Amino acid sequence: MDYRATSATVEQTREWGKQLGACLRGGDVVALIGDLGAGKTAFAQGVGKSLGVTSHMTSPTFTFQQEYSGQLSGTGTGTKVRLIHMDLYRLQRPEEVEVIGVEDAFEEDVVCLIEWPKIAEDYLPEIRLEVEILGSGESLREIIFRPRGPEWEQRIVDLNI
Repeated sequence: MDYRATSATVEQTREWGKQLGACLRGGDVVALIGDLGAGKTAFAQGVGKSLGVTSHMTSPTFTFQQEYSGQLSGTGTGTKVRLIHMDLYRLQRPEEVEVIGVEDAFEEDVVCLIEWPKIAEDYLPEIRLEVEILGSGESLREIIFRPRGPEWEQRIVDLNI
């Protein structure tokens, strides 16, 4: 089932990310889907803020991934976690997903956010959350949360979207 929210500003998009970040656990994978300028990085920044990331988060378009130190604020309060933020926009072939080591980020002490995940679809865990952001520019955004797995379903219900 899809869960839908709206955002009129970048700040609101970050706030939705922050709310999601409060329920994240080590080992979680979140696929961020949307056009250029939709707000995927703003959403990721909100997740980072919720996890206590203090350094400035930018899109890792040219480095493919950035890693940040944080800690869980939900059920694993105070547990240290690595936030790995990936951007696969520049990949041309699915085989490149292996070369950059996307699967290496699917560990118990990592929360993994992946922008442009379609090229890595065969490598992603079945149990994950997909967040699609529709809209760009000054337009209203629709944020669609798609849980993949019953555990995610319950967590998204708990967010009261």
